[in-house]
Amino acid sequence: MALQILSTPNDLLDKIRTAIETELPGAAVEVLPNSPGHVEIRVASDRFADKSLVAQQQMVYKAITELMSGDTPALHAVDRLETRLP
Repeated sequence: MALQILSTPNDLLDKIRTAIETELPGAAVEVLPNSPGHVEIRVASDRFADKSLVAQQQMVYKAITELMSGDTPALHAVDRLETRLP
């Protein structure tokens, strides 16, 4: 298995944003490119109420798992993930 690290094109950023918004309707989502294949994600959602920080982050990762899976994933890593209530 060879890791393929590509730049983070806008269509990938849109796919990440859409996946999170689909999993967490009504969330405010910001996805910022970092180094190639790496992003920073900020999410504010009412669905985080009464959830631990770890549970909040798991909710976001669940939404983007498909984009991080396989031999040559579209998304290599999330360098920073911030979750909060609106």
